[in-house]
Amino acid sequence: MRYLTESFALGALRRGRPIEQFLSPAGSPERPGIRYIELRPAKVRYEIYLYTLEDVGHKTFVDVVVFPPLHTDDEDEEFGRLVATRDDPLAALAAAEDITGATRGRWVNTGLVQDEYHDYVAAGRPANSSPDGNPWPVPPPIP
Repeated sequence: MRYLTESFALGALRRGRPIEQFLSPAGSPERPGIRYIELRPAKVRYEIYLYTLEDVGHKTFVDVVVFPPLHTDDEDEEFGRLVATRDDPLAALAAAEDITGATRGRWVNTGLVQDEYHDYVAAGRPANSSPDGNPWPVPPPIP
């Protein structure tokens, strides 16, 4: 089972383990990119990072953590953009969903977002829905 149930996602965060979610394609046809999100425990808070990266991978190169930022003029994109912090793991999940359009049932343990990306590449990089047929999340504007 790749996806974490809500209780497993919360348990991972409480144990100090980050969780991730592949969100969608980004950019333009001329400069394709991808978006993913990470919830990271940090001392007594939970940080929410959004990554918008250049889509430079292929079927045998899916290590998204080494992809360059899509927007090279934004230094925050290289290491992820901190979009929010919360004191409670459940509040962090809710905030991540509100801010980025993440979906509760699609969280994975850290490192598995590259498997999600691999599925996306293997499916031909679908523009309108994820490889399993669910529509890509539509993120609200980030302040």
